[in-house]
Amino acid sequence: MTDLPAVVFDFGGVITASPFEAFARIEAERGLPKDLVRRINSTDPDTNAWARFERAEITAEEFDVEFAAEARALGHDLPGSVVLAVLSGAVRPRMVAALDLLAERGYRLGCITNNVPAGHGAQMSRLAEHAAEIAAIMARFASVIESSKVGLRKPDPAIYELACATLGVRPEDCVYLDDLGINCKPAAALGMRAIKVTSEDQALRDLGAALGLTFP
Repeated sequence: MTDLPAVVFDFGGVITASPFEAFARIEAERGLPKDLVRRINSTDPDTNAWARFERAEITAEEFDVEFAAEARALGHDLPGSVVLAVLSGAVRPRMVAALDLLAERGYRLGCITNNVPAGHGAQMSRLAEHAAEIAAIMARFASVIESSKVGLRKPDPAIYELACATLGVRPEDCVYLDDLGINCKPAAALGMRAIKVTSEDQALRDLGAALGLTFP
């Protein structure tokens, strides 16, 4: 074991496939510009409908209306309910196996997820069976910080500090994995060893290099 005793994971886009893949399908199916959802969510990123929903400041019904209004302001028709319907991605089995290997080696495992109070469970699953699968994975973490429950969301540094506090470790004792660079930056600034995830293979390779491990 290295001198980095904790590993903290983002969930969507790391443990599961990225929701951006589903957003791209929506955009293609509806004839919308590529990356429209990203564009909507990056406009007024701390106060838009998405940010407020991730902090549980508005309901799903309010999000549906407000997100649609933000889309119309950019000249497009996209209800928020359509986006919510595809949020929960497919589980990546090798990442789950990596969690088990890390636990066997004595690492403390944490999760920080920006989510919304919609669907079933922490990853907003549409189906109860998928929610049960996600819950079994979540049970592997010593600490799970959900934005919709704590009223904080990445990239607010306070949410990373909360995760470290609940794990009982210092930021410099952690590796942090996230598929968004904007979420990796505050983690790195706090002293975490941040890994930007672009694929499952790359994530396991870089995490293995950081910890001196080999993942199957």
